[in-house]
Amino acid sequence: MYWDSIIGGIAIGAGASLLMLSAGRIAGITGMVTTSLTRFRQQLWAPVFLLGLVLGGLIGQQASSVPPPALSMLTLSHYLVGGLLVGLGTRWGNGCTSGHGVCGIARLSPRSILATLIFMVTGSLTATFLI
Repeated sequence: MYWDSIIGGIAIGAGASLLMLSAGRIAGITGMVTTSLTRFRQQLWAPVFLLGLVLGGLIGQQASSVPPPALSMLTLSHYLVGGLLVGLGTRWGNGCTSGHGVCGIARLSPRSILATLIFMVTGSLTATFLI
């Protein structure tokens, strides 16, 4: 069935809620990466949360019955351009999909609801025309 997805969703929601309750912070991954790179010693919670995401994904993959995805045929330049575009979109949108989609919608933020709708429509259109 869809147990992997259900458990993953619960884990993401629990992690975002725990971060909000314990540190008063929104679980926006792009903001955490920026904080980790610029204020590592002053804001240790950010790299610890990011490490937990990576370790949680690795543990989840090991426990999952779903095989890992096949390697992509994309080149390094594709990933660099894609990462740059995501970073620019994150800055222009004042937050990333995790901050808006997971935390913003949960807080019923109109800005986050609109941003998430735009993310989803754009992603669907891109997948439709490029795949």
